[in-house]
Amino acid sequence: MQTVSAHNGRQILFEQPPHRHHEEIMSHAEAGTDTERVPANSYEHELGNVLRLTVAQALAGSNAVVVYATGAIVGNMLAPNPALATLPISIFVVGMAVFTLPTGVIARRHGRRAAFLTGTGCGVLVGLLSALAVVMGSFWLFCAGMIFGGAYAAVVLSFRFAAADCAPPERRPRAMSAVMAGGVFAGVIGPQLVTHTMDLWLPYMFAATYLAQAAVAFISALVLLGVRLPVPTGGKAAAGRPLGVIMRQPRFITAVTCGIVSYLLMNFLMTAAPLAMRLCGLPQETANLGLQWHVIAMYAPSFFTGRLISRFGANRIVVTGLALIAASAVTGLAGVEVGHFWLSLILLGVGWNFGFLGASALVLECHRPEERTRVQSINDFIVFGFMAVGSFASGGVLATYGWDTVLWVSFIPLTVAVAALAVSASPRLRGQG
Repeated sequence: MQTVSAHNGRQILFEQPPHRHHEEIMSHAEAGTDTERVPANSYEHELGNVLRLTVAQALAGSNAVVVYATGAIVGNMLAPNPALATLPISIFVVGMAVFTLPTGVIARRHGRRAAFLTGTGCGVLVGLLSALAVVMGSFWLFCAGMIFGGAYAAVVLSFRFAAADCAPPERRPRAMSAVMAGGVFAGVIGPQLVTHTMDLWLPYMFAATYLAQAAVAFISALVLLGVRLPVPTGGKAAAGRPLGVIMRQPRFITAVTCGIVSYLLMNFLMTAAPLAMRLCGLPQETANLGLQWHVIAMYAPSFFTGRLISRFGANRIVVTGLALIAASAVTGLAGVEVGHFWLSLILLGVGWNFGFLGASALVLECHRPEERTRVQSINDFIVFGFMAVGSFASGGVLATYGWDTVLWVSFIPLTVAVAALAVSASPRLRGQG
């Protein structure tokens, strides 16, 4: 049996009799190889689960695409003040942050499938409330609906960790990557949903879009009914180290920091981009298509990101992602033509994929199997909490200072993430991670 021992700050893998394995401190990947902790039959539904989660990602992911494509525009139509135009998207992000912890509790006590179905229920609700808000001309009802949209999005993003639970340690990055690849289809479904439904119920622009989104969320729930994941027992759900101990690990701090920066900047720039294109005189269809290519770029690399992480390591993939996000900002600063916006959004999407999936792979190295739902939900809570700050700031910065300032501000968190990676790479801290 393989176990891990600490020696001079380093982890050493060695063979040892089975009766001593509980005395050792193991990383998540190493603990997953322990047959006493993870029974072999835990992975018997791996392929079916990953396929269903991939399809659900494609369907459910279109919810976020619809929100980002229309949220600021509908907000601008309904808001009492233009500075509040991006408030609905900001509330959507707050919903993501607020509901990550309750989602983790539901998954820990009743299993992940129960959390999935709760989320898809919120997905149906956001579509119905948003359509009603457009018909009634109620900005605040539209904002209220976005809270449930954020809850739905939080559950959807937990699909990647559910996929990792389905697979043995050596295949976890690829399982996560495969599910995230479903977002490629979300990138097509979402914008096309907007384009073909936004004028179906005039004069209530986008009302039909939100009704269609509710229908897609219901179909996603039907797909998720077939996911077969074990329901944790009460004892297992309560096991594990205190969160404070886990969160003080240098590797966890680095993972969270890089996840925050990757997601914060993706949201910060993507929230402002459709409205910026509109303010520059570009048509709505152009903004929809630009967003479509952005979302495709977010998820298309997932077909190979897992293999890249396995081959080169999560740290290098995160660094590549941050560099691409910086390139996105530079491209945006080069001009305000259609090509500048589209290329900037494409680079932003690929950069987010590398940065976020790389950071998620780092999180998997920081917890044991029995700790996973708590650690993963607290990671997402922190990431989405900071992302909400960026979302709230985006509309105000765009309205007050313009698109160029939005781009320049993005270099500040990029510098923080690079510094965190550099510090964690020191030999002393590597041994502690």
